[in-house]
Amino acid sequence: MLGTRRSCIRGRKPGFAGSWRHQAEGGKLDQGLELPTTHAVRGVVIAVSGSRASVGLPHTSADLTGDHSATVGRCLRIKRGSGTLIGMIVDVSLETSAVTREQGYHVTAHLDMMGEILLDQNGAQRFKRGIMHYPVIGDEAMLVDADELRLVYAATGASKIEIGRLHHDMAVDAYVDIDNMLSKHFAILGTTGVGKSSAVSVLLGQILEMRPNVRIFLLDAHNEYGRCFGDRAQVLNPRNMKLPFWLFNFEEFVDVIFGRRPGIEEEVAILSETIPLAKSLYLQNRDAADRPSLKRYDPKITGFTIDTPVPYRLQDLVNLIDERMGKLENRSSRLNYHKLITRIETVRNDPRYGFMFDNANVGGDTMAEVVRELFRLPPGGQPMTVMQLAGFPTEVIDSVVSVLGRMAFDFGLWSDGAAPLLFVVEEAHRYASADRSHGFGPTRRAISRIAKEGRKYGVFLGLVTQRPAELDSTVISQCSTLFCMRMGNERDQALVRSAVSDAAANLLGFVPSLGTREVIAFGEGVPLPTRLVLNELPAERIPKAEAVANLATDSTDISDDAFIDAVIEKWRGSSMTVGIKGEQPEREKEKDKDGIAERLGALHQAYAKDPVRQSLLKRQV
Repeated sequence: MLGTRRSCIRGRKPGFAGSWRHQAEGGKLDQGLELPTTHAVRGVVIAVSGSRASVGLPHTSADLTGDHSATVGRCLRIKRGSGTLIGMIVDVSLETSAVTREQGYHVTAHLDMMGEILLDQNGAQRFKRGIMHYPVIGDEAMLVDADELRLVYAATGASKIEIGRLHHDMAVDAYVDIDNMLSKHFAILGTTGVGKSSAVSVLLGQILEMRPNVRIFLLDAHNEYGRCFGDRAQVLNPRNMKLPFWLFNFEEFVDVIFGRRPGIEEEVAILSETIPLAKSLYLQNRDAADRPSLKRYDPKITGFTIDTPVPYRLQDLVNLIDERMGKLENRSSRLNYHKLITRIETVRNDPRYGFMFDNANVGGDTMAEVVRELFRLPPGGQPMTVMQLAGFPTEVIDSVVSVLGRMAFDFGLWSDGAAPLLFVVEEAHRYASADRSHGFGPTRRAISRIAKEGRKYGVFLGLVTQRPAELDSTVISQCSTLFCMRMGNERDQALVRSAVSDAAANLLGFVPSLGTREVIAFGEGVPLPTRLVLNELPAERIPKAEAVANLATDSTDISDDAFIDAVIEKWRGSSMTVGIKGEQPEREKEKDKDGIAERLGALHQAYAKDPVRQSLLKRQV
């Protein structure tokens, strides 16, 4: 075997092997040898195995200064027939074979073969993934230059977007194919502080530019993106959003009423019987003006179920429960009805749930208005919705996400994909956990349904998570484009490695050492597995968590008793009914006689401009 390798290497054309005979004893180059260009690094193929090849290099190739060293992550070109093979270096080691060292090759670079540059019918060069012509031992190998890199990494078609630069040649742009990325879903993975939020901002900003017909719905878990997209995005939160309670299906409504705790069986049974009756009663009252003699509607006749998204009045539901309770003689049974009424009344009167229960006893079919508002139909210059979740009560966030995901899918289903929608989920592992005992089942099912079937109906999914190992494997497996940022956890790396079937999966070995804003992109959205550096965002587009506190505040300001009182007043007011017995306005007026609210607002503005706070916020990106 060694003899065969020796004969193959020595059998090269005259002058090739001799190009390294400039080496003097001791392994030093002749002083007259010049290595000024990329192609100056030359080697030969010394082994081929499947999709991998090994290239022998002179020991000086790894010592070159500048950007022309043959090291991990670089690409080599191997001329074979009418084409040029492209391989990426995934491992470099000292050559131990005496035969190979005898020829002047002291370093071995192991390549993953990525594809070929071929001539098309028009004589133009095109890069094609996959290998048709394998290299032969003794073939010459050289570093790929910038022009060849542009050809290799250039996305074809009009749907490409430029999101950064190649890590190993910052002069070469890195592109993503929007159509392939969206239609087959994508995920952004990385630990905290590596630039995931910036990656989201870069990608979504480019999509808004190139695909204005695609609506974007972003679940903003930490209220980071409110200012990132300017006037192109509508920002919704509990203060300005209306999501009527009757749009929640039965499981979601029960989750709200019981505060994320398992529903009590007897009370859940009562709700399942009375909700369809309340829906039928609302229909009867609505039609009473036109048909006053109409008999009471029966749910079996109307066809309403507990999940049918039609309006009903919450007071009608309470009255129906109370009516049934009055007919009971068993005290223990009546207690279940009484507890259920108390739960409903408690949630309805909680101001934190105002986005659900405002006008709960007025009625009105506002479903069309809600759909238009949520999914920007028509866009009105704002094709994107940023849904800020940090202001919602913790007990109801899972249910809200479930409703939004389910409505997004159902609208795409029943509109036959007439309005393409990208549904982006920040902190996706919270809503679609791999552990079925954690999280809320309907939320997981809503996201999973988009992942599995959404592309058929123009509903696309974007996942963002710092713990991919905790994300439902079924959901992440549907994402055909992965943007991997730095991850130190071995379980997370293992999951990503199992999801990558490309020959360049060895690139994942770089994941623990990636810098901030560095990404390794795999899958359908990129021409090749690519290590790239994302474009730097302007200051106003960098995501910043609004809840991040300033550690360098003036202690004299925050120790002021009036300041503390104002904070506590706002704190308590978040869970108080405003205007009870007409006392609230007077109390607010009295409390603010020293201008505390104005001072509090001024302090917030000062904090926002503080340079220390800004530096802290940037670390969260």
